[in-house]
Amino acid sequence: MNKVLVANRGEIACRVIKTLKKLGITSVAVYSDADKDALHVKMADEAYNIGPAPSSESYLKQDKIIDICVDKNVDAVHPGYGFLSENSGFALKLQDHNIKLIGPSAYSMDIMGDKLSAKDAVKGFGIPMVPGTDYAITDIKKAKEIAEEIGYPVLVKASAGGGGKGMKLVESSAEFEDQMQLAINEATSSFGNGAVFIEKFVTSPRHIEIQILADCFGNTVYLFERECSIQRRHQKVVEEAPSAILTPEIRKAMGEAAVKVAKAARYEGAGTVEFLMDDQLNFYFLEMNTRLQVEHPVTEMITGLDLVEEQIKIAKGEALSFSQEDLNIHGHAIELRVYAEDPYDNFVPSINTLLKYKLPEGDGIRVDNGYEEGARIPIYYDPMLAKLTVHGPTRKAAIEKMLLAIQHYEIEGIASTLDFGAFVMKHPDFVSGMFDTNFVKKNWHADGIKDMTKDEAMIASWLSSYLLKESDEKVNAVLY
Repeated sequence: MNKVLVANRGEIACRVIKTLKKLGITSVAVYSDADKDALHVKMADEAYNIGPAPSSESYLKQDKIIDICVDKNVDAVHPGYGFLSENSGFALKLQDHNIKLIGPSAYSMDIMGDKLSAKDAVKGFGIPMVPGTDYAITDIKKAKEIAEEIGYPVLVKASAGGGGKGMKLVESSAEFEDQMQLAINEATSSFGNGAVFIEKFVTSPRHIEIQILADCFGNTVYLFERECSIQRRHQKVVEEAPSAILTPEIRKAMGEAAVKVAKAARYEGAGTVEFLMDDQLNFYFLEMNTRLQVEHPVTEMITGLDLVEEQIKIAKGEALSFSQEDLNIHGHAIELRVYAEDPYDNFVPSINTLLKYKLPEGDGIRVDNGYEEGARIPIYYDPMLAKLTVHGPTRKAAIEKMLLAIQHYEIEGIASTLDFGAFVMKHPDFVSGMFDTNFVKKNWHADGIKDMTKDEAMIASWLSSYLLKESDEKVNAVLY
């Protein structure tokens, strides 16, 4: 494998290019008109324009990308995440042109890309599932009867896609029909597939996922868990590894369940199995993401592995160089997704020029970045600027380091999620580890918090409370 095209943009393209450079592999970038001066274009050994700014006319143009691969003698494609990363049709087209996809097979993507087929694939492996239907349902009257059998509240969920699209919470029989129709309409418009199913809504849920690696020789390992419960609009904003609440026994059970899921899909490469956990620490299979995750740096920091390098080795046909027994958790890592969004205005994108942009530095501080000072944030794509990740010997130390890193991350010209990240790090619920996916809904009241952050005495009081929090010490005593 001598030349790899990175079919993506922004921070993930930059991150993949760094590993390609480390391995001595020629990197090829593609870019839209809006990204002609982007950082990933400057970093790559070669770069080629693939069309106008909208992703539908550039980054999603499969044939254009394949033409470049053929013309420039590209051996493999790394899709990053988003765009074409879980597109089985693209995987098959690459295969037809004898170009290796650094990722799983089209078969695995198809099995795990649809939540219902994923449930069907794993149901014979004894993996816990959320109570509900494991088949698509369109008959609203029948669906309502099932919902009443399960017991409200329930979720109506799109079979295809994710990110909260096509998902509706129904809290009573009276609103069921309207909410189900809305879910069907949204699923159809977002994914071209109106299939929905019903699940019991788990109150006080936590979103915990397991990173797996699988080679082509049948070796599959789990690289422990990531806690991803701090979310806005059903999308993650803060992630950490390991989780503050998992015991070694639960960690092992979840890891082994994730390995079974991967084997059910005949999986090869890096993938993530997502679970929902209730307040009694019962876990349920949600889905599998057949790609590298945004939050992969926290796993890298607690294991010492380069997941992109491992993806490349697997794609080259190499066996994993380690077994499950070789893997251990080292310290604690936390990631904040730094978005060009205004958290004080419902997290709306902040599209403007980065007048000042200085990254924090220091031991245990990592920034996977996609922008430079003076760059303009394009309106056409996800507004993530970077991923700020820190590592410390304990969870408490990692929180302290994140607060320090946020303090030294300088951004002017746009709004960002840095203030929100500091709020999370200081909040007693996060510090104690006792939070769930409702954290933002319950605690982030933008107007009041904006006023509060101006009050230095309040900030000092919060920080003092944080430093003295005994519950955090108790959690670390369990973990470490």
